[in-house]
Amino acid sequence: MDIEFEPIKGRYFTLEVAGTSYRIYMEESGAGIPLLCLHTAGSDARQFRHILCDKDITSQFRVIAFDMPWHGKSNPPENFQTTEYKLTVDGYKSVVNSVIAALGLNKPVVMGCSMGGRIVCHLALDNPLQYRAMIALEGADNLSPYYDLDWLHRPDVHGGEIQAAFVSSQVAPQSPSHFRHETLWHYMQGGPGIFKGDLHFYWLDGNFDKVSGNIDTSLCPIYLMSGEYDCSCTPERMFATAQRIRGSKSILMEGMGHFPMSENPTLFKQYLMPVLKDIVDG
Repeated sequence: MDIEFEPIKGRYFTLEVAGTSYRIYMEESGAGIPLLCLHTAGSDARQFRHILCDKDITSQFRVIAFDMPWHGKSNPPENFQTTEYKLTVDGYKSVVNSVIAALGLNKPVVMGCSMGGRIVCHLALDNPLQYRAMIALEGADNLSPYYDLDWLHRPDVHGGEIQAAFVSSQVAPQSPSHFRHETLWHYMQGGPGIFKGDLHFYWLDGNFDKVSGNIDTSLCPIYLMSGEYDCSCTPERMFATAQRIRGSKSILMEGMGHFPMSENPTLFKQYLMPVLKDIVDG
């Protein structure tokens, strides 16, 4: 039987972050400008498989997607069983910057979604010259919790199923059913307490609306993209963030929800390609 393999190459490496070692899983495809992809809270890098397989993108970009520590195929650190996972701004920045340094990426484009869409703006605020551009999918500089996080880690509740139930409302109603359920499946497989720990950053520790206006988009262009059906990082929050980040470019993605790259990859490509062309031409 003939098998047509996808172009994605997966591999593991050991990442040192602030004195802690992590076994990290990454996938990559293509060649050219580095495009580092950051997954959403509680999920993993499988969300970017369609981008990794898209020749229109990989012909110009070296697309890299990795599982954050504690997520997907990336291990938690040793003695994790004695630690409560809680993602912070500083910890998240350290992981991303350590991956960039370990892989030797020169001025990458960083595209993150949800919590990944928040951290890219933090990174641009700290060191804009290190990056070619930032793409913040479903990212805003100020968010608020809107459901009880305690439900996400209880012995009497199936963590994966409640996680998928919570985020199901964030998928656009017209997104194809098979992609919707594939996106939710990733959440059903998350480790205990990991989604809750991610939301500490996403909803609490990550707010930076008082300083987001200090981002210099002349040094690092920022593209803010939000799905019209996103009830988490709503379009209103995205546009408010764009007003504070002078020179940023805001894009409303009609027919999209909170997970554009996985819930409706064909429609997302229509919004993403002009942004990538703008970056290449810029």
